[in-house]
Amino acid sequence: MQTQKRSKLFLENILVYGLGGMISKFIPLIMLPIIVRLYPNKSFMGLNDLSHNFISIAAALAICGLYDAMFRLFFDSKDKEWQQKVCSTAFLFVTCTSLVLFSVCMLLRKSIAALYFNDAQYVSLTVVTVVGFLVSATNQIVSAPTRIQNKRKVFLVTNTISPFISYAVAVPLILKGYYVMAMPIAAVIAGVTLEAAFMIMNRSYISLKSFDWKVLKELLKIGLPLLPNFLIYWVYNSSDKWMINKILNTEETGTYAVASRIGHISNLIYTAFAGGWLYFAYSTMDDEDQVQMKSRLFEYMGAISFMATVGLMSVSKLLFTLAFPADYLAGYLVAPYLFLAPLSMMLYQILANQFSIVKKTYMNLLTMTGGALLNIILNLLLIKRIGIEGASIATMIGYLVSILLCIFWLVRMKLIAITKKTVLNFGILVSYFIVWRLRLHSSIVLSLVTGMAVVGIYALLYKDMLLGILKKRRKKA
Repeated sequence: MQTQKRSKLFLENILVYGLGGMISKFIPLIMLPIIVRLYPNKSFMGLNDLSHNFISIAAALAICGLYDAMFRLFFDSKDKEWQQKVCSTAFLFVTCTSLVLFSVCMLLRKSIAALYFNDAQYVSLTVVTVVGFLVSATNQIVSAPTRIQNKRKVFLVTNTISPFISYAVAVPLILKGYYVMAMPIAAVIAGVTLEAAFMIMNRSYISLKSFDWKVLKELLKIGLPLLPNFLIYWVYNSSDKWMINKILNTEETGTYAVASRIGHISNLIYTAFAGGWLYFAYSTMDDEDQVQMKSRLFEYMGAISFMATVGLMSVSKLLFTLAFPADYLAGYLVAPYLFLAPLSMMLYQILANQFSIVKKTYMNLLTMTGGALLNIILNLLLIKRIGIEGASIATMIGYLVSILLCIFWLVRMKLIAITKKTVLNFGILVSYFIVWRLRLHSSIVLSLVTGMAVVGIYALLYKDMLLGILKKRRKKA
């Protein structure tokens, strides 16, 4: 009975957050071919992507890991006063750190434009980007009580509204010729709108009077060891674009950015998972069989991830041929690697959550650092030799190393158990990836046929579970 309740909780969260995440990611995917054609050349896509990546890293620095720490401490007590202290303390601290970092970036805006965007003329873009990170950092904390309380309908509505606001602002600006500034300005306006809404909804959890130094100490104890992990996530997800811009040029960054957006279709799966994951993970952390439960979950989500990756490989060239100008066709080779990146992050988070539960978050740093360092080294070596595909290969290998290191330590600590089927699933993916890249990728027909065959193999491996789900659906109907 308990297993059924947990499964229902997890699946409901996945479905609701998945729908919300799908809307928030699906609209940008639909708009991507339109935006690409509105820009006069690829370099503007590269600049917009660099702006987005700067916001991600700066926001992570300002938050100091307190978003995850809020989730962890919130569930330590059901007392409303305690929960208010946790949320208020996190919000006030992050607001202060964000303002300090914002001030430093504004003072150094000319240097940032020259070093990061590779041209001193982009000072205005730097200013809007810095404002964007300030909004993003505080927005994450203000919206956290909604996520923590698992208010899924609110999440669904806000994720529907946000992209509409963003593109309603961006498209007219692009049509007027503001190619560099359009998307960053749109992101700021959408972010401010949502932050105002969340501030109103969560005002009972945020109060100046509820700030508590003892709570801050506990938050930082959990959050600070996570901060390097967020920096490492930036290394995986964003440093490659900056290095491409430095080693190659902005146009190649633009091609990579489009390939990344297509590859990040997998964010539909990751966002669904991430939306309901923290609530599920911490609300079930005291269950006696939580290790077995997480092990099964790692296997199942791995199978879904690998199957989806093979599916994208099947249609990657066809998709780029139909959706984008010929200048972007080279991106079809890159997209499958980048598709696997968010899914690898999802699998890593399932594993690494075990470290958080036992309050050994420093282990996350140890397991991620090895993969991140390897990623940087491979970027330097491969981008020069094989271009943007080298960056995507480096990202995939880096994630793989981090996951293997995490598994090694968790198995030793008896916090995870890797099944034979998990190993088999991974072996199938690696084998097909190699064959596809060496022999099949240039043929749309061969990619489709062989890809669907491999997806069928995965389905056969889990046919009993799939049939069981169908039977339950029929009974309910």
